[in-house]
Amino acid sequence: MNPDSNTPAGPVPAPDPSPYAAPAVAAVPPAEFSPPPPPQEPEGTRLGREISAAVGRVFLGQDEVIQQVLAALLAGGHVLLEGKPGLGKTHLVLALARAIGVGFGRIQFTPDLMPSDVTGHTLYDLGSQTFRLRRGPVFTQLLLADEINRAPAKTQSALLEVMQEGQVTIDGETHPLTPPFMTFATQNPIEQEGTYPLPE
Repeated sequence: MNPDSNTPAGPVPAPDPSPYAAPAVAAVPPAEFSPPPPPQEPEGTRLGREISAAVGRVFLGQDEVIQQVLAALLAGGHVLLEGKPGLGKTHLVLALARAIGVGFGRIQFTPDLMPSDVTGHTLYDLGSQTFRLRRGPVFTQLLLADEINRAPAKTQSALLEVMQEGQVTIDGETHPLTPPFMTFATQNPIEQEGTYPLPE
């Protein structure tokens, strides 16, 4: 610039960049928003829903009963259902056994049923000259004890011991049951003729 004039003599050069100046930052375009993936259904929930649906196709209109039976199975418990014959209890247990892929057994309790008819007993084999075990119907995984209160208390106690211990003792020898083991017992109304009260 001419010191005697207010008119600039020419373009003013830009000052040299300072070595201490911050480096220029390139503009970054905003990332595209993507919603989080939906939560995965727990494996146990999915299996429970599939089993419930499979049983519900056979045992119609009893969703609450099915849910309670599944809860007892998962908790390692047993089920006692009171009702008159012909309500489809056998179909319920058989459908559940097929849905979860376990063995199924059934005992029809009668006044003359003996404890050995439930648990099994040993037999002497004349051919081999040895005793062999004849397993009772409790050697299964899902057991239907139908009309359990038609049998006397001694026979009832034999089954209750198996339910509690998860094993069978025959002639002093213990035989463990294959887990899972669950008993689905049914009883007739106590006022019906030919019934015995269950132990508390």
